[in-house]
Amino acid sequence: MKKLLIILHDLSAGGAEKMMMRLAAALVDAGNDVTLLLLTGGGPNAAHLDPRVKKVELRSPRTSRAVPALARFLRANRFDAQLAALTHVNVVAIAAAMLSGTLARLHVSERNAFSHDKHVNPDFMVRVAYLVAPLLYRLIPNPVICVSRGVAQDLVDTTIARHRDVTTADNPVLDDNFREKTPGLPSHRWLLEKSGAVIVAVGRLAPQKGFDTLITAFAALPDKGVRLIIFGEGALRVRLLEQALTLGVADRVDLPGYTHDPLAEVAAADCFVLSSRFEGSPNALVEALSTGTPVVATRCPHGPQDILIGGVVAPLVAVDDPIALAQAIAQQLATPRNLQRHERLEAAARFKNASAVQTYLAALLGSQTS
Repeated sequence: MKKLLIILHDLSAGGAEKMMMRLAAALVDAGNDVTLLLLTGGGPNAAHLDPRVKKVELRSPRTSRAVPALARFLRANRFDAQLAALTHVNVVAIAAAMLSGTLARLHVSERNAFSHDKHVNPDFMVRVAYLVAPLLYRLIPNPVICVSRGVAQDLVDTTIARHRDVTTADNPVLDDNFREKTPGLPSHRWLLEKSGAVIVAVGRLAPQKGFDTLITAFAALPDKGVRLIIFGEGALRVRLLEQALTLGVADRVDLPGYTHDPLAEVAAADCFVLSSRFEGSPNALVEALSTGTPVVATRCPHGPQDILIGGVVAPLVAVDDPIALAQAIAQQLATPRNLQRHERLEAAARFKNASAVQTYLAALLGSQTS
């Protein structure tokens, strides 16, 4: 049994936080002693943390001010491996590991396309973290764990990081028995009592997700009986609703907020669309594939091309091309639902907990896993 530590800022509703929780539970399933340390603490996902995972909250007022407390914790508690996630957390973890003498056991991970993600958060300290992170990535002894080959290549292409400074590990997105699970009932009325085809998308209402392009594409569909549901919250809610009104589709577009069971909603839909401008390894796309529902995705950097095997599993279209997106959606809606269902499930199976956790253990422990 190995003693492992995962370092996060908090357990907010983001995809990285959700994935680190899944990884922690999967590492416990693989026979390890796992602690999840939160630099600040709290967050809506905290209630869903596997009770077998030990939780520590430093309660720092800001992530950037957590270095001394984290250094003390690392000095007092020896772990076989330490894993930090998200760029600003990585920088804090590297500083604390250097102060505590545990840098040899620290691994950091990038969850998104670095060259795009660095422009998203306007916070000054986060911007500073993105400036210094690439230099630190060259200096630390262990390579940065990236969630996809595209994320790794982006880090090399757009920063001073070298190929030897990066490695990859798959996200543990799905339960091992996902094929045998029966999806729950959807909550949305359009999916419970369908009067026509329904398209579903899931994600933050933010520019990264490209929902403005999706709504434009939706308005261009020839079938005016189709409906669109976008599950998620974010700053663009009002703008997206105004766009739907301007395009004359407001009565067929709904933004109901977060859903507690996105798999149930996607499983009941006729098509899932990932319209993102950039990603790391989009977990929502993997989850959609696991339901067997037909999907369409943008060829965004990075992840969809890898997950969909270059378009073999499902259509890939250019980013910010609503006409191409509309054509791909219309094609999927006109195709028998079960065509290529097996291929979709096979593509999702790579991201089962048991499979993915082995790639993480190899990255974290190397020869220690034997």
